[in-house]
Amino acid sequence: MKEAPIWKQALVQIASGGSAGFVEICIMHPLDLVKTRLQLQGVPRHQVIKKDMTSYSGIIDCFRKMYVTEGPTSFWKGILPPIIAETPKRAIKFCSFEQYKQFFMFGSPTATPLTFSLAGLAAGFTEAVVVNPFEVVKVTMQANKKKSIEAPSTWLVTRNIIKENGWGSRGLSKGITATLMRNGVFNCFYLGFYNSVKNVVPPMADPVHEFGRKVLIGFVSGTVASCLNIPFDVAKSRIQGPQPVEGEIKYSGTLRTMEMVYREEGMLALYKGLLPKILRLGPGGAIMLVVYDYMSEFLSEQF
Repeated sequence: MKEAPIWKQALVQIASGGSAGFVEICIMHPLDLVKTRLQLQGVPRHQVIKKDMTSYSGIIDCFRKMYVTEGPTSFWKGILPPIIAETPKRAIKFCSFEQYKQFFMFGSPTATPLTFSLAGLAAGFTEAVVVNPFEVVKVTMQANKKKSIEAPSTWLVTRNIIKENGWGSRGLSKGITATLMRNGVFNCFYLGFYNSVKNVVPPMADPVHEFGRKVLIGFVSGTVASCLNIPFDVAKSRIQGPQPVEGEIKYSGTLRTMEMVYREEGMLALYKGLLPKILRLGPGGAIMLVVYDYMSEFLSEQF
C-alpha cells in the first residue's frame, strides 16, 4: 500500500490529536480543577478546619465544599481556556511527536523506546510553549472561589492579566519553565511507554479485547507519568496562581519554588493533588491515546 503524502499524514495527525484532546478535557476537567485547588493550598490537610469552606482536606471534601459554596457549575471553572487551547495543543503534540521521531532514530531502521521517549520529550516542550498562556488564565480562574455567576469571565481574566503584567514573566508567560518541565517529563514517559509497550504486546483479534489492551496501556502510561511530573506541576500552580500575600511575589523560579515548598511544607507537599491528577490523567490519558489511535486509523482509511 502506497504511503500517504507527508502533508496528508500531518492533517490526519492534527485532526486525530485535536479530537482526542477535546474529548478528554470535557470529561476530566472537574478533576483538574480539584487538583489545582489542592496544589494552591498552603495548609497541610490535617490542619484543615472542617467548617472552613475555603480549604480542603481531600478530593471529596473539595467537591462538597465547592458544590455548597460555589454551585455545581463551578466544577467546570476555567474550562474555556483549555477547550480553546486543547485542539491546537493536542494536535501539535501528536503531530510534532510523529515528526520528531525521525530525528531520534540513531541509525535504527525502526523506532526504539529511546526514539519514542526523546520524541515525547521534544513534543512536550513544544506543547508547553503553546499552552502556557492558557494555563495562566485557567489557574487564575480555578483559584477564584466565588460562585460561577459572580466570577469574572475568561476574557476579563485574560485582559486583566495582560493589563497588569503584560505578556512577560509575570504575565501570560508566567511559569513557562515549570510548564516546560511538567509537559516534557510527562510526555517523555507517556508517549514513550505507550508506543513502546503497544508494539511489544501483540494486538488481539477480538476488537473488544484490543480496545481493552490499548486502554490498559494508556492508563498505566498516564498514571506513572503523572507521578513523575507532579512536583513540577505543583511548582507551576504556585507560580501561576495567586501569591500568599498580595503585592509580594513569593513563588518564582521552578526549582526555587520546589525547594521552598519542600522546606516549609515537607516532601509530601510536592505531591499535592496527586490523587485527582491520577484520577484524571490515568483514565484521561487512556481516553486520549485510544481516541487518537482509532481516529487516526479511521481518517487514514477514509482519506
